[in-house]
Amino acid sequence: MKILLIFGTRPEAIKLAPILRSIKEKEDMEVIVCVSAQHRQLLDQVLTVFDIEPDYDLDIMIPNQSLFHITGSILEKIGPLLRKERPDIVVVQGDAQTAFVGALAAYYEQIPVAHVEAGLRTDDKYSPFPEEINRRLVDQIADLLFAPTEHALDNLLAEGISSEQIFVVGNTEIDALYFIRGHVQPVQRFTFPERVILVTAHRRENFSSGLSSICQSLREIARRNKDVRIVYSVHPNPNVQREVRKRLAKIERITLLDPPDYASFVHLMAASYLILTDSGGIQEAGPALDIPVLVLRDKTERMEGIYTGAAKLIGTDPERIIAETENLLRDRLTYTAMAQADNPYGDGTAAKRIIEILQARVH
Repeated sequence: MKILLIFGTRPEAIKLAPILRSIKEKEDMEVIVCVSAQHRQLLDQVLTVFDIEPDYDLDIMIPNQSLFHITGSILEKIGPLLRKERPDIVVVQGDAQTAFVGALAAYYEQIPVAHVEAGLRTDDKYSPFPEEINRRLVDQIADLLFAPTEHALDNLLAEGISSEQIFVVGNTEIDALYFIRGHVQPVQRFTFPERVILVTAHRRENFSSGLSSICQSLREIARRNKDVRIVYSVHPNPNVQREVRKRLAKIERITLLDPPDYASFVHLMAASYLILTDSGGIQEAGPALDIPVLVLRDKTERMEGIYTGAAKLIGTDPERIIAETENLLRDRLTYTAMAQADNPYGDGTAAKRIIEILQARVH
């Protein structure tokens, strides 16, 4: 069986790395790795950490790239590759532009598609943008849909997708997290005497007023809480860099970091007291590490963590961010309840389940 993995961003690479590692352990499976380099720098970090050498690198990233550029460039370059390799199945992950275009191109070539992390929904096509529509379109194209949770399964069934195509396997984010924490030493070690509030915020829907409100909140939290260190891992997107560094550079008790390598970031997460994020993957990682997560979005496709109490959806209103953060800093019972809530995202064996299904269903 020949399997082609297509990915281009850091989250995709992290979540497909456990599958790639599992495939390489099977004598009856051949794997081809194609990266789009939708996010060049952040992707390369993960390739290094997991020792992945792509067979094909489309290298499409340009400064301040648009969705039109990403979509068109990948589609133009991936067609000849698919015709040359003719894999038995194409595997894509999540909701990035690379996942959508990879699935679309495979469909054009009438090659089966497997979608890892299928069924996530907010039911708002502009939040997150463009990810909500990307994942819906990939799920309509896919022949095998690997849902991380029962909730994701229910979403797919409600859309009329056959139950015979859907498999609940857990989330490979947890596989990668556990592997890194147990086997890979961080390149950078971050030690702070204060309680660390780890922050990431980079989604397109927060580019305008959202980021400004988040930064305003962080300044106030740092001013009012002398025992806290806010560590913001700042995405390299120029829209994020410009806003965050303009508003938070040289503020006492706020440290701005270029995104560390994934191994270092995992260890930083594990050492944090609290996480504020608009990232999807970190909403899964926090509960797996027993770290409360405050979600800086109005809607999330990962409601399971909200339901169990491991995460809380708080939006970007400054007063709400400050109040919810300080509540967790000061109320030990509330903090402990979130930290000890069930992790609904998996047990670290999702990749193994996916490989077993591929072996049984792809010929």
